[in-house]
Amino acid sequence: MPALTLIDWAKRQGPDNKQAKIVELLSQTNEILDDMVFVEANQPTGHRTTIRTGLPEATWRLLNYGVPPSKSTTAQVTDTIGMLETYSEVDKDLADLNGQKNEFLLSESLAFLESMNQQMAETLIYGDTTVHPQRFTGLAARFNDSTAKNGVNIIDAGGTGSNLTSIWLVLWGENTVHGIYPKGSKVGLQQEHKGQVTLEDGNKGKYEGYRTHFQWKNGLTVRDWRYVVRIANIDMAKLKKDPEAADTLDLPDLLIQAIEKIPNLALGRPAIYCNQQIRSWMRRQIKNSKNVNISMQEVAGKKVVTFDEIPVRRVDSILATESQVK
Repeated sequence: MPALTLIDWAKRQGPDNKQAKIVELLSQTNEILDDMVFVEANQPTGHRTTIRTGLPEATWRLLNYGVPPSKSTTAQVTDTIGMLETYSEVDKDLADLNGQKNEFLLSESLAFLESMNQQMAETLIYGDTTVHPQRFTGLAARFNDSTAKNGVNIIDAGGTGSNLTSIWLVLWGENTVHGIYPKGSKVGLQQEHKGQVTLEDGNKGKYEGYRTHFQWKNGLTVRDWRYVVRIANIDMAKLKKDPEAADTLDLPDLLIQAIEKIPNLALGRPAIYCNQQIRSWMRRQIKNSKNVNISMQEVAGKKVVTFDEIPVRRVDSILATESQVK
């Protein structure tokens, strides 16, 4: 089965469109979900991937001469899946006021969805199982050393201060980079209404209420690191509306470098991710740059900033206080 986004999966899960509505709410504040594709893991708690680390060597042959055998080299990597979950508990009498129970419970659910959404977006970027083993490993922990083999896909924007940020270019696809969910389970954030239950207050007093359970099991696999590029060490103080002004960080030039590092853009869904401040500078540079690569286009029914027809997504979980990547 091909890799699908959350909204694609949701549309296949039932005629009531319940899961699709949840995904649409999530994607309003976590734009990664518009592009990120998901594949069912081959394990209940993780996904084992065979990564090619070297290509076989071919030999030019003369007549009557043989060639030595050769083979590709591979390595196996297991990516873990994190479980993010919480419960919403609401006093029954409060929810039943004015006969608007469903609307009240929905408003409470939105707050929980937003909280989980922010945590998931943060983990996709900064998750590190060596620090938080209950989560999953995100992008930054994989691309944080310019001397590593995948360091060729880290572009140094030159910043050395304390107000640094990054831009990410990711090509989502089944054979490149994709999300994972546990084998035999459902993909995406699951919401289960437990109905009326007896709750306890802080003093062990009991009262009737409504309980809702939220759970999101998710992970990330970078099957081919060549399809992720990090523009690191972006000094926010060096950004101006005119990218051609003196002592100004040239975002179009950095993006061109990043795109040229991707071997084949046709292998998946490309997307550029940055925080609100960076995308704001990009939009202002549209009016001040002669570079036609930057524009506003309609992607999936939304007006978005694009660069070389690649959508530029806003991800506020990307910090403006990153440490220098060396």
